[in-house]
Amino acid sequence: MHVLYGIKTCDTCRKARRALDDRGVPYRWHDLREDGLSASLLESWLEQTAWSSLLNKRSTSWRNLSDEQRDSLDANSARALMLEHPTLIKRPILERHPADNEMDLVIGYDKAVYEPQD
Repeated sequence: MHVLYGIKTCDTCRKARRALDDRGVPYRWHDLREDGLSASLLESWLEQTAWSSLLNKRSTSWRNLSDEQRDSLDANSARALMLEHPTLIKRPILERHPADNEMDLVIGYDKAVYEPQD
């Protein structure tokens, strides 16, 4: 089963949920703000993609960081910030679990994934 990560107040996350529901795609919803983010989950994502691909520099959480936090960003500090403030992560994140049990990540809303044209 797929897992969709986001926050319930995010318009793009609502759009992703609606698209999956409309297509009848089974998934489990995980609210990053309410359900949190474990270090092991973040590490599994970072094994598949660069930290810079996960970090949402357009978020309110990003704007609320100090200049020092934003200017001294590297892989370790980004990891720590995303664990402390899960809303710094780009949304939605869709973990797709195909039959071979390998996980595939879709970061952000990709129309080709959520609304494929048959």
